[in-house]
Amino acid sequence: MVILLFVIHVLIALALVGVVLLQKSEGGALGMGGGGMSGFMTGRSTANVLTRTTMILAVLFFLTSLALVLVSNSGRAPRSMIDQGGPGPAMPFAPGPPAPQIPAAPAAPAAPPAPAEPSAPLAR
Repeated sequence: MVILLFVIHVLIALALVGVVLLQKSEGGALGMGGGGMSGFMTGRSTANVLTRTTMILAVLFFLTSLALVLVSNSGRAPRSMIDQGGPGPAMPFAPGPPAPQIPAAPAAPAAPPAPAEPSAPLAR
């Protein structure tokens, strides 16, 4: 059942993408090459059909999404820590006075390393 519902969901998603891509862009930035009236689907009635189709596909997409969640979670029993009777806390929490903060002593600066002597005398 889940697989069939998932296949229908994917087909609706692909159809929704296709219908959205068929619609004419009303913005000037991304509407490349769609200016003429000689297109496949033209006119005001086509815009209404595409808008209505987009709305129907969107509603179907949301319904199949909800159905997938409900079907996939229907076989699972709710899990609660109280119902399971799991182990309790290892030690009860008993707050005490805060530990005193001891400032750290400043570290002594390290001595600079001694210069290394050359292994061979330098020629002058």
